[in-house]
Amino acid sequence: MGAHAVRALIALAAALPLAALAHTTTAAAGAAPWSWNFAPWLLALLALSAVAYGIGLRRLWRHAGGARGVGAQEAGCFALGWITLAAALVSPIDAFGGQLFSVHMVQHELLMVLAAPLLVLGRPLAAWTWALAPAQRRAAGRLFATRGWSGAWSALTDPLAAFALHAIALWAWHLPSAFDAALAHEGWHIAQHASFLGTALFFWWSVLGHDPRGRYGAGHSAASLFATMMHTGALGALLSLAPQPWYAPYVATTLALGLDPAQDQQLGGLVMWVPAGLVYVAAALWVLGRLLTRERA
Repeated sequence: MGAHAVRALIALAAALPLAALAHTTTAAAGAAPWSWNFAPWLLALLALSAVAYGIGLRRLWRHAGGARGVGAQEAGCFALGWITLAAALVSPIDAFGGQLFSVHMVQHELLMVLAAPLLVLGRPLAAWTWALAPAQRRAAGRLFATRGWSGAWSALTDPLAAFALHAIALWAWHLPSAFDAALAHEGWHIAQHASFLGTALFFWWSVLGHDPRGRYGAGHSAASLFATMMHTGALGALLSLAPQPWYAPYVATTLALGLDPAQDQQLGGLVMWVPAGLVYVAAALWVLGRLLTRERA
């Protein structure tokens, strides 16, 4: 029973990143721009993550009280992150992303810059663990305490490694050859979005205070956020200032909608450059403000 529960917890932890893959079904099929994505497996993953979080939160509050573990503020962050994730994957944003580069960038930023940090702040792993029975929680704890699991988790959430992995994913997938391949082949599209959301979750986990070993301080987290703002802003600027469209598949779909492909790409670059950059700056200021508050206390 314990082994089954551990596997269930691992599957649940992967549910939200896996949900980001569902948009490929509608995009690849050339769905109408205003269509909604009601893929059964996507809705099931979203529902499972929310129900398990609610069950775990109720048990945790009953056992330790709302002020411990996962508080009302964290629960609110998870709810907002879950809603953002659902909006990016279920609403017409998903189908429009297959037609317009700018909307596709909006979807990417919703996943990486809004949903990911909100979900991390919501502490889903703690709530999901409490959704298990006591014996199952102990089995999960023993598994994740093993050298293999703890070593892998430590490596992926190391602030320097998380920063580098997220940066590599962003720049590599925005190369024209890689992006065109992702638009043309569902398997590559799945890999693209899995790497975007997965590395974003590890990145935000590393900068928002989930470093129990204290390997790096708030100053490093703020520097990582500012550095990410700089390199994503540079990529957005390159897209916005490019004289010609980078991605051939979007030329036909944009023209079919009566829009200019170059202007569509410029708008997509601006989405990455300005609004997303402001989120990184706001997060860095919040981290520094929290540090100053602690020092005064």
